Amino acid sequence: MSKTGTRLDPHLAMMGIQTWRQRGAPAPGDGSDKARPQAGVDELDWGGLSEHVASCTRCELHATRIQTVFGSGNKNANWLFVGEAPGSEEDKQGLPFVGRAGKLLTAMIMALGMQREEVYIANVLKCRPPNNRDPMGAEVTQCERFLHRQVALVQPKIIVALGRFAAQSLLKTTRSIGKLRGERFTYAATEIPLIVTYHPAYLLRNPIDKRKAWQDLCLAKGLLAP
Repeated sequence: MSKTGTRLDPHLAMMGIQTWRQRGAPAPGDGSDKARPQAGVDELDWGGLSEHVASCTRCELHATRIQTVFGSGNKNANWLFVGEAPGSEEDKQGLPFVGRAGKLLTAMIMALGMQREEVYIANVLKCRPPNNRDPMGAEVTQCERFLHRQVALVQPKIIVALGRFAAQSLLKTTRSIGKLRGERFTYAATEIPLIVTYHPAYLLRNPIDKRKAWQDLCLAKGLLAP
């Protein structure tokens, strides 16, 4: 790509991606839009699901949490980003991705031409594992049904799984993230495309892989192109 022209937005720069746009070339666009339902988790509406999560004691994580972290964003979003579990800041604020990894995720979303408020963000686990350890299998099994209901309620046009635990939970696989990246999957029995990329926390520790993550996001965006 020619470097004659104006440098592209600072959010890509924050990801460590240096790109250029020819003068007069159009900037990236965005989009957003969807529906709603109402016992068992599979029949709960947004309010009922949020209350169910807030009072959940199905695994030991409820004993150490400050509060549950349900999810946030546009409930009719085209894009759904799924992480693994809340960290310490998320546990304090009750919102997903509000720490350093959250700032990077926000930059990634803005580099795609969207505002964070346009997408929906959730985690597989709704409670923080102590010391930010990896989620345990039993915890994922107990909690992932809440995430699956969120997917059904949002009805996104694309899902981006951030990291191994999100990918393995959504795809029901044990494959490594290295073997899941770069492929187009579909979520469960739906036709919703699903793309796997690195978790922002991993990218903070391994900035050399930010370019790969950007490739994944571009793949996801391409799947939504008319």
